[in-house]
Amino acid sequence: MEIITGVERRRRWRVDEKLRILAELEQPGACFADVARRHDVSRGLLWNWRRQVRSGTLAPATGMQFLPVQVMTEAAAAVPAGAVTASPSRKPPAAAEVVIEIALPDGTAVRVGRDVSAAALRRVLGVLRG
Repeated sequence: MEIITGVERRRRWRVDEKLRILAELEQPGACFADVARRHDVSRGLLWNWRRQVRSGTLAPATGMQFLPVQVMTEAAAAVPAGAVTASPSRKPPAAAEVVIEIALPDGTAVRVGRDVSAAALRRVLGVLRG
């Protein structure tokens, strides 16, 4: 009988590690081969993890998820035609006051100023998702 000691060949990846590596793939100009090489993971495993995320079988325990983000200059940050704002009766804050704008898939746009806390934003987005 031979007993082999040493490092186990198969690695165990935590969900947060998988999601962090997959987030790198969403960056502009990211290459599967480069990300796989950097983390010493096969490209096939990255494709498998990506498929699991899209099917919902691989997700963070907290219910958070990665969403695509698009950074724009102030001039290009105009609301798309047909978008509905969170408070249509009020005019939008001045461009100098706006820190971030979140455009949801249904066309709803939420503009967040510097004075909004993360907890308040979380509650608003929770209501809009529900």
